[in-house]
Formats: sequence, structure tokens, C-alpha cells
Amino acid sequence: MSKPIFVLNGPNLNLLGQREPHIYGTTTLAEVKQLCEEKARTLGYEVDFRQTNFEGELVESVHQARQEACGIIINPAGYSFTSVALLDSLKMFDGPKIELHISNIHAREAIYHNSLVSRTATAVIAGLGVAGYALAIQAMAGLVERK
Repeated sequence: MSKPIFVLNGPNLNLLGQREPHIYGTTTLAEVKQLCEEKARTLGYEVDFRQTNFEGELVESVHQARQEACGIIINPAGYSFTSVALLDSLKMFDGPKIELHISNIHAREAIYHNSLVSRTATAVIAGLGVAGYALAIQAMAGLVERK
């Protein structure tokens, strides 16, 4: 079996299902984790699923992924637009990286239009709701197998 896929989630995603359900839906982060694990299992992968509200902890997870993960799926949330530290850590990860957003960040306020993380992402998924996570797992499996 290959290394796990790291699924990293940034600030405020612990409140998924409660926070602005008109934008993010009513699915909880625990349900998203289950969705990711089930999808990965059907493809022969495991998932290391994490969430943190702390920038340094997210950077540390990326550092850990350098040795332990076959790929990173990251929903950096607010850090997408502000964290050069996260961008720099992701640049050091040699495997595939998928940036994921539940909402379509390009259809929102201008502050959400310029993701720093996109500069290093292999691919970006935005606007598909939590279904984007399952699609990201599927895409990551394909990227890892082609590598």
C-alpha cells in the first residue's frame, strides 16, 4: 500500500455544518472525513485527515507530509489569501497538491480571489461543496498513479 493522502483543513472548518450554511452547507467536518476515508478506501488509499485553526500547525502538517504522504489535498480556508508561510511549506512538498474550496472563491468578494496557495497547487477544485473532497481524492489517486 502506498503512503496516505493527507487531507488538511484550515481555520474555522471545524465549524462546518454550523458556519454560514447558506455558503458551506450543513455537512459537518466529521462527515467530510468519513466521505474522504470511504472514497480513498475504494481506491486502495488511506487518508490522514486533519484540521487546525493555527497557521504554524498547518505548516507543520505540510512538513510531516514531505516524509509521510503521497499527496496533499488542502482546504487552507482563510490562510489561502494570507499565508506566505503556508505557500513556502507547500513549495517544499514534491508530490501532487490539490487546493480545495467548498465555495467558489472567484464568485465571492474580491478579498477571496487571490489565493497564494494556488501558485504551488497541481490543481484547484472550488465551488462543488463538500462533494469536492471526494472528487479531490479521486483526482489525487490518478495523479499519484501517473507519477
